[in-house]
Amino acid sequence: MMKLWIEMFVAGSLLTCVAGAQEARQPALRKGVSVQMPVAAHAVEMRAADEPNSTVVAIGANGEVYVGVQRTEPGALSEVKAETVYVKADARAPFQTVLSVLDALRGKSVVLLAAAPANAQKEKIIPPYGIKLMVAR
Repeated sequence: MMKLWIEMFVAGSLLTCVAGAQEARQPALRKGVSVQMPVAAHAVEMRAADEPNSTVVAIGANGEVYVGVQRTEPGALSEVKAETVYVKADARAPFQTVLSVLDALRGKSVVLLAAAPANAQKEKIIPPYGIKLMVAR
């Protein structure tokens, strides 16, 4: 996202206009479902989870499953076309629901997203962290 800035200088009777652009300092935030993610001590940065075209599946504390912000059933996830799917499950989510989601994602590359580990560098915006796994067919 670019931000436009304009400066005008008045020197005597001469008016000079300078225009330029600068990069936005913060990335645009995506809409999603908020969950309380568990901590994994060996999780690594997964910046690709924040890409606009990434597929994120969220599992809420009550067991509800979402693709992006659309509520869905775990079995319907087998229709997801993305090769890599990012799963963020609430730490309090029913384990059976997490297993059902992983079962539906067989054959895909799955990244289990986690809270940033304690040794992660503190930044204004913390990138996603996770652990990559392959769910066998």
